[in-house]
Formats: sequence, C-alpha cells, structure tokens
Amino acid sequence: MHSSSDLPSRRDGVLIERQVIALNRFDDRIPVIYRQPINLPEDVAKWIAGWGGSSLFLTGAIGVGKTCTAWQTCRRWLQAQYAPGEPWQGTPTIQTWRSTALFDALRPDAGEGEGRTLLRQLQRCDLLFIDDLAAARASSWTQERLFELFDERYINRRPVIITSDVVPAKLTEVTGPRVASRLAEMCRGSVVLLEGYDRRKGVAA
Repeated sequence: MHSSSDLPSRRDGVLIERQVIALNRFDDRIPVIYRQPINLPEDVAKWIAGWGGSSLFLTGAIGVGKTCTAWQTCRRWLQAQYAPGEPWQGTPTIQTWRSTALFDALRPDAGEGEGRTLLRQLQRCDLLFIDDLAAARASSWTQERLFELFDERYINRRPVIITSDVVPAKLTEVTGPRVASRLAEMCRGSVVLLEGYDRRKGVAA
C-alpha cells in the first residue's frame, strides 16, 4: 500500500496532467527524424537544470547532431517547467524556426502587419529556438528586425537556443554587430561544442 505522503498532491497531479498534454503537443511539432530521445551532453543538461535566464548556443561541424540536440533540449526544458514545487507561471510557449524560414517571414514584402505580429510573438515567447543561424544571409532590413527581437529578449532575460556552425562572435556578417554582441553575452558560459563525425554520412572510417 501507498501512504498518503507517497501520492502526488492535487496540485502536483494537475501539473502532471498539464505536462503530459504539453509534451504530446510538442512531440507533434518535432520533425520525425529528431523525435528519438537522445542522451544530452552534460553541459546542456546543466543548462536545463539551472538556466536562470541565460541562452544556449550549440555549435560544431555539419552533421554532428546540433539540431537533434536542440529539439530534445527544448522538450526537456518544457518538461522541467512542470516540476513539483516550482511556482506555476502558465503553459510555457516555445517558438521554433529554421533561420532561412525566419528571415523570409521577417522580410518587408512578407506583410508589415504579419511581420510585426510575428516579431512580438518571438520577443515574448518563453523559449525561442533558431536552427542553423549562420545558414541564412540577412538583409539590412532583416538585421534591424533581428536587433528588435534579440534586444527585447536580452533585456528581459528570455532564453534562446541557437544552433550554428560558427560561434556567436563570428555571426556579425549574418546578424549585424549589435545582435552578435548581445548573443555573445546572452550565451556566455553556455556555448557547447558538439564533436563527432557527420552522422548523415554514416560511421566514420
């Protein structure tokens, strides 16, 4: 038999139910090839456990698993928001974007009203994940929108997860110097280098 102390409280039971629903919904958003659970690097697990408003930058060569790691980190971060005993802040919101799609959505010909609405959503969501940031080339217009986005998240300590083949300091040509500077501070102490072979080509010889 279980004692009453072994059973979850009513509040914890509600949190568990909400967690299951949130994780199921997020799982539906994860691209199929990234859905397999993986062991996260120790530095990433530590970031999830005590991120404290800092952001996470995953870098490494092509094919080492940056995107898969980032998706599973988002999921693990979401799961952690429902921890018993933590103050409930409402259902966490996560925005996930490939950089190329994001830059297209922020272009001026994408529609000013739609672009501003998207920008506000990106500024205010609880967690923002941008994949392969160095893959896209931003116009001066897009760099201004990126500055608005990252400056708002920077001053309000809202976390970002970024994957890139280069480190934050090398992103100036893509994001502009103001964004690169903020990213360097936002991710200070949380830049994780993933090493290994290109998984898309199979096991290294």
